[in-house]
Amino acid sequence: MGITSATPHKPHLPQGTGRQRAATQSTDAQRERILQAATDLFARQGYANTTMAQIVRALGVTKPFVYYYFRDKQEIFETLSWRPTVDCFTSLDFAEGDARPAVEKVKEGIERLIRATIAHHPCAFFAYREPQVYRPEYVAAQKKLAHHFYDRLFPLLEEARNDGALEFGDTRITAFAALSLPGFLYSWYRSDGRLSPDAVAAELSTLAWRVLGLRERAA
Repeated sequence: MGITSATPHKPHLPQGTGRQRAATQSTDAQRERILQAATDLFARQGYANTTMAQIVRALGVTKPFVYYYFRDKQEIFETLSWRPTVDCFTSLDFAEGDARPAVEKVKEGIERLIRATIAHHPCAFFAYREPQVYRPEYVAAQKKLAHHFYDRLFPLLEEARNDGALEFGDTRITAFAALSLPGFLYSWYRSDGRLSPDAVAAELSTLAWRVLGLRERAA
């Protein structure tokens, strides 16, 4: 499950030179089949050790079938990585006119980001494990989305601090420290671990709010 963003449309994956197929119910279903098979292989073997031939074998189809939908395995890998990138970095996009206190937006946004990271396991972790794979165009788009997120987070943090709901020093350091908690999920999280995804999200959210200096009356 992903988060629900208030933005009317989400950023699109930067395209390469491959042929793009018009989306229909049938093409979407076939693309999802390919992406699911590739997800399992990339997660178990890594990008370098996964070949298009292996993806084809896992699907039980021919190579032209896969190449009809994707230019190469890099495009598949980037497509899988882009979904969690968008869901995480639009987690602070609230409806126009949302008049709630800044601290409530901060809390909800960070919990959304954490839940999106967990929900997109293992694809959300690909960028941490193999950052060298991506095209410059993809990296630029990813950075643009990250700026989009932090351009919203920093003012909200400072507003919440001015309201007396948060207590912290340097805004940027505090924000990066709080978000390093879900950032390091890739090094230890397991979907079949001791805690459920909801329990992990709740634990990490509480820890993040402590890093932000959430005051008791605003908790």
